This record gives sequence, C-alpha cells and structure tokens, in this order.
Amino acid sequence: MPLLTAIPELLNIQNAFYQGQYQNVIAFDTSSLSPENALTSRILQLRARIASGQADDVIAEVEGEEEVPDLAAVKALAQRVSGDASAALEVVEHLMSFSPENATVQLLGATVLQAEGRSEDALTLLAKHQGNLEAVALVVQIHLQQNRTDLALKEVQAARRWAQDSLLVNIAESWVGLRVGGEKYQQAFYVFEEMAQAPSTSATRSLVGQAVAELHLGRLLEAEAALQQAMQKDTDNAEAIANSIVLSVLSGKDTSDLISLLKSKAPQHPSLLDVQEKSAMFDQAATKYNSKVVAQ
Repeated sequence: MPLLTAIPELLNIQNAFYQGQYQNVIAFDTSSLSPENALTSRILQLRARIASGQADDVIAEVEGEEEVPDLAAVKALAQRVSGDASAALEVVEHLMSFSPENATVQLLGATVLQAEGRSEDALTLLAKHQGNLEAVALVVQIHLQQNRTDLALKEVQAARRWAQDSLLVNIAESWVGLRVGGEKYQQAFYVFEEMAQAPSTSATRSLVGQAVAELHLGRLLEAEAALQQAMQKDTDNAEAIANSIVLSVLSGKDTSDLISLLKSKAPQHPSLLDVQEKSAMFDQAATKYNSKVVAQ
C-alpha cells in the first residue's frame, strides 16, 4: 500500500507529476529505485499515461492484476476517464468495502467519486488517509468546488504545519489563494510563475495556473502570453482552452471558435456543462414569463 507522501528517492518523479510534467514521469528511469517503491513509481507512471490520453492502454496493461488494490484503483480511474463511469464506480465501491485503508484506493477512488458528483463519499474516503499530501490536495480541491473556501484554507493550514516545504502544499495553497483574492493573487502568481518559466519545471498545468493568476490581477496581455505558451505545449489541453475562452470574453473577442474547440476536445468540461445548465434554467424561466405575457 504505497503512501504517496514525500519519500526522498521518489521526490523527483512525484514533483514532476504534481507539476503536470507527465512525459517526464512516463520516461522516468525507475530501475534504481528500491523494491518497496516500485509499485508507487509504477502507479505514478500509469496515472501520467492516463493524464496524457492513454487511459485505454492503461486499462489493457493492468488487466488481470486487479487483485492488487492499487492497480484496481488505477483501472477504475482509467475507466472513468475513458467514459465508462458505471464500471469505474463498481470497482471503487468494491475497493471501498475491502481496501478502504489503502492510500491509492483512497486517492483514486475519491477522484472517481468526486467526478461523479459524490463529494461527501469522496471526503469520507479521504478522511481515512494518514499523512498523504495528495489526499490533502484533493480534499482542498473538493472544498473549493463546494465553495467552502474556509474548509479548504483550514486544510492547507493544517498541512503546512507538518509539510512546510512541500511543493504540493504550495500548489494547494495557491489554489486557495486564487479563491481568497486580494494579495493572495500575487502570491499564487509567484508560485505558478516560478514553475512555469523554469525550463526544468515548465508544463501546461503551471502555465495555465500562471495565466489564471494573471487574469485575476487584470494583466490580460500577460495571461494571453502564458496561455499561448500552454497551447503550444499541448493544443488539446482543455484547461488552457477553457481559460482562453475566459480571456477572450474579458478582452471582448469572439469565442465561437474556442468554444467549438473545447466541445470537440472535452465535451463534458465543467465550464461547458455549467453554461448548458444555466442556459436551460434561463430557457425555463423565459418560458414561464412568455406564458404570462400570452395569458394577458
């Protein structure tokens, strides 16, 4: 049961994963790692492949290894990403019953549950973690999605006391800072900008983070430059496309091409679903109003 917390010989591969440098994780030479860390490093590489669009390949690779709870959890995540949510939930439900103390089951199982809108079940599973910084980061993300910035901040502050120098805690604190606002925008910018602009750590994820901070600071030209860099690295990155739409709206530019691109790359992206939901609510309200007008 690998614990995805700071382990010295795993530090480089873990940090590369946290920064979104997935190709570096996939190519990482794990031959010199100690046997007890072999499974943890393999899981990171499998997750990096899932994040790189290779979910189906990962499902095929771990087929027949589901007796290992960690690999069963990886398969569930890959199934969810590939669009088979029912199969993923079935696996997660089983793992929650038989391996709830497994760190990978907690993390990836909660990821699947949250993706299916089961936030409280995800938090219940994550509450079992023992010093797992990725679990902390996921709890922070869930609280932010629940608009409970107070709980997200509390989680980060608690983690800061026992993992003060952790890159992942810095990133999670920056997520919260972007929600808190004020001087926290600039602090978050420094974290993302440092990662994004250093050749050894630059990745699409950090560039998007920098761009979001720039947007909050009102620096539209700088945000545009960061997003262009992100799109050059990964033209299919949904977060880069979604934030480019936000930038275009703020800049008064046409968004139709970007919206079409996002629909083709990530039709279930939260921003698209949110617009669809609000559009349906508006249409429903308009129908009621029109009915009153006709009745008069």
